Amino acid sequence: MERHLRQNTVSAAFNSGQMSLNQSRPGAVVSHRENDYQGTRMSEPLKILVVEDNIEHLKLTQYILRTNNVPGVMYFVRDGEEAINYLLQRDRFSDAATSPRPNLILLDLNLPKVDGKEVLRIIKNDSRLKDIPVVVVSSSDREEDVEYASKMGAAKYISKSGGFEQLTQDFASIHTYADKGKP
Repeated sequence: MERHLRQNTVSAAFNSGQMSLNQSRPGAVVSHRENDYQGTRMSEPLKILVVEDNIEHLKLTQYILRTNNVPGVMYFVRDGEEAINYLLQRDRFSDAATSPRPNLILLDLNLPKVDGKEVLRIIKNDSRLKDIPVVVVSSSDREEDVEYASKMGAAKYISKSGGFEQLTQDFASIHTYADKGKP
């Protein structure tokens, strides 16, 4: 019952126009709260790259970040290959104005094309990317996944299976992991 109520709340928010998502253009801005970063230590809005293949999880992530007033702009990609291309500004992500370097990456592990573990390995082994904080957000509770993320330098591991309240609590301070330096 509680889960059904929360899903209806998220659906209602999207249907009422309180939330929007451009499903046809991965990499597009999906959330921008222009004034939210004023008064923080950041002079520009936080740029969050969300790597998530499940559209419902993406909607839920956006909803939780917005309701927790997490400042900034969200960009999204749907698989590991797109994540790598976005971060290396290749192919359709070559324009830095529309695909800027993120201050924070929210990375699912279970991705098509290139899995999240490989994406994390590539990020942390690339001198141009290794300083971008990565928060793994996965439905996996497997200890080996948590250990791998920690070993590879992920800033945090958040399990989606902890429930809505736990996910909301974990996301409330997600911006504190962001690279506060220049993107």
